[in-house]
Amino acid sequence: MTMSRAGRPRASSRETLAEAACELFLERGFEATSIADITQRAGVSRSSFFNYFTGKSAVLWAGFDERIEQLERTLRRPEATLREATLALADGFAPDSLALAMVNAEPMGVVRELETEGALRRARISASVAAHGRAGGADPLVAAARGGAWAGAILAAIEAWAHEGPGRADLAAWMSRAADAAATR
Repeated sequence: MTMSRAGRPRASSRETLAEAACELFLERGFEATSIADITQRAGVSRSSFFNYFTGKSAVLWAGFDERIEQLERTLRRPEATLREATLALADGFAPDSLALAMVNAEPMGVVRELETEGALRRARISASVAAHGRAGGADPLVAAARGGAWAGAILAAIEAWAHEGPGRADLAAWMSRAADAAATR
């Protein structure tokens, strides 16, 4: 009979790591928390950490990064609309490390981290929206401007949702408002 090692299920390991990281960021601050601290708190190995995250910052952004990948896939379809793609970001998006970090940026010591990493996500979304526009025949300048507007609107909606209380507020409603704002000409 072959024995298999029982381990923590993949989903719970990721969630446990994120929870441990956020606790430590609140207790010690982002800069003073090491990956070793996070893995020790979570009770997993360092290699387990890197199965889920590329670094400490990725703990905060992992859920949203998955949504950006979804947005990029959706916008590769010529028939997709920006509104449809934006509203789809809200489907099943539960309160996570990013929302916690947005609300507790100063105590967690992640203000600069959110600004820097948020700019990277904004650029990624903007590029995807602009490419979709160009593929649909939009002038490159117009497509780029729309990309910037939609990217800013999406991140603004997530931040507003986080500050309203992500367990109490409806992200879809915030995304709808953001889509309306971005679509205004």
